Amino acid sequence: MMIQPLRKTRNPEQTRSDLLDAAYIEILESGFQAASLERILANTSVSKGALYHHFGTKRELGLAVVEEVIAPQLAVRWFAPFAEHDDPLVSLQRILEEKINTADESVIRYGCPLNNLIQEMSPLDEAFRCGLQQILDRWVAVMADALARGQTVGKVRTDVEAKEVALFIVAAIEGCVGLGKNAQSVEAYRRCLRQLQLYVQSLAA
Repeated sequence: MMIQPLRKTRNPEQTRSDLLDAAYIEILESGFQAASLERILANTSVSKGALYHHFGTKRELGLAVVEEVIAPQLAVRWFAPFAEHDDPLVSLQRILEEKINTADESVIRYGCPLNNLIQEMSPLDEAFRCGLQQILDRWVAVMADALARGQTVGKVRTDVEAKEVALFIVAAIEGCVGLGKNAQSVEAYRRCLRQLQLYVQSLAA
């Protein structure tokens, strides 16, 4: 009797995760509209049938990237640090300093995945706009809550409007990335973040 070769089977959850990761990179490098499903499949060795089993359309895949890749990334990089220190200004300064010290050509070449999609897709697709806005709203809310807690423990000036300042800081961060990307200058990006550090310093009680 001929022995049939064993077929490798993919874990469905791992397949979905691989597709999301590959789609994230493809969208970061090419933008959503120019993103190629063929390149995504080639980079994962996933069949087209498996792709459409998990995501019915390219749009559905893109929306999943927003919710399941970009949003969790932001939570790790920008939300979690506020739980590590009772002074939100210390947490902010540490994040900004890390951004300055680790800035490289990839930052100014590709920019911020969240900001890229905001610029590209918000005017074109309401579902994208809403998904991206939810991330922005959460970012501002987390930072505002941290600033308010800082006020209660005497770390942040009491005259600071926590929600307004949080909104401004988020806008400034995204602006720094966009400025550096358009100028194709790591130094411009760093200079912008250093000025933001001075502003954060001015919020101290």
